[in-house]
Amino acid sequence: MQSANTLVKKIVRSSILSFAAQHGMKKDFFPLGRTLSLSLCMKQDNSCSPSEKIDLDGWKKVMKSGLQEVSETVSEQKELSTLAGARDLLEMWRLAGRCVPENITEEQLKAFTECPSKSAQRKYLKFLYLKELYKKNDKKKMIEKRARRAEEQEQDPKLENTKKNSFIYFRANSMDKAYNWRVAQSMIFGQSLVFDMSYEKDMSIREVTNTVRQIVLSESFNRRSADPFHIHFCNLKEDSLYQKEFIKHYREAWSRLLVTATDQCYTEMFPKDKLIYLTADSPKVMKTFDHDKIYIIGSMVDKSIKTGVSLARAKRLGLETAALPLEKYLLWSSGAKNLTLDQMMHILLTLKDTGDWKKALEFVPKRKYISFVNKPVHELKKNLNLINELKLGKRQEQVQRQFAKSYSKNLPQK
Repeated sequence: MQSANTLVKKIVRSSILSFAAQHGMKKDFFPLGRTLSLSLCMKQDNSCSPSEKIDLDGWKKVMKSGLQEVSETVSEQKELSTLAGARDLLEMWRLAGRCVPENITEEQLKAFTECPSKSAQRKYLKFLYLKELYKKNDKKKMIEKRARRAEEQEQDPKLENTKKNSFIYFRANSMDKAYNWRVAQSMIFGQSLVFDMSYEKDMSIREVTNTVRQIVLSESFNRRSADPFHIHFCNLKEDSLYQKEFIKHYREAWSRLLVTATDQCYTEMFPKDKLIYLTADSPKVMKTFDHDKIYIIGSMVDKSIKTGVSLARAKRLGLETAALPLEKYLLWSSGAKNLTLDQMMHILLTLKDTGDWKKALEFVPKRKYISFVNKPVHELKKNLNLINELKLGKRQEQVQRQFAKSYSKNLPQK
């Protein structure tokens, strides 16, 4: 009887171990083999106690846990193998002379593998390559600058002492305190300006980086102005790409920045009748700067120029919209009428201080327009009539009609 039992135990153990070896499970089946062998003994020997019966629920749990562990390990191995293959491919491309960065992080490698097409992968690699190249050039320039300073100090040691004048440090420190004091006062008494940070899904990683750079420039311009805005970063989610880029730029100063950063929407913080969304797609043109209103700027930079995104968001929220009067004061040449965020900040600060559109629109890039509209309408018409009489003759009336259609909207009324 004992020899038969031992033979049955060996057969059961060998079959279980072979099944475990096929599915990658070893440790969890040893107690299972014991319970099965005990169940076979119970069939032959009815004198066994009822506590030694097989536990089917426990057996199911063991099976499921083993399969879950196998699936997790397989997925991790697949991810590691894809990343390793992508890294080898990038190294091969770099040796072949393509624009591939020398050092690439795990996050950047995952972003590369998640690109939807080959062209997107090439563009992303070129972006990383140029970024690394700019860092190398900046580092090289810093080393050369330090070497030049060391040579100048060796030639004339008095020059370094004059540069390290205590008055210069005192002035810089006092100016920073004055700027911070102005911004602190604007947080209590100043006019609010909102940056809408809800466009992360509509941009790529590179576009989000450019957006944050422009916002950092806007914040520095606002901090140095005579009457700064109280800046609000609304819809700024925690651990978002926006926040990560802000922390990269500001580092430890991010927690001390004199702005209001919140994940709330601006409609929850301010009354809707005071909000005006500034967008180039708005049919309504802004005539004057209102000091009682709260202007909203969409924090979005897109090279493809997705028209209507900010206007659609403002309409969904039931907000008033406005566009800058670019066609009224400028003879527009070509290109879209979208401006960068730092240019918008310059224009709004100038309008707030002076109310002069001509001074404010000087911050529009000169490549986008021909000139300002300085002369009244009747003088322009006289000049056009003279040109038509000298050159065009009989086509004078036709050209006048074309001129009236194309430039009547661009010229201010008398």
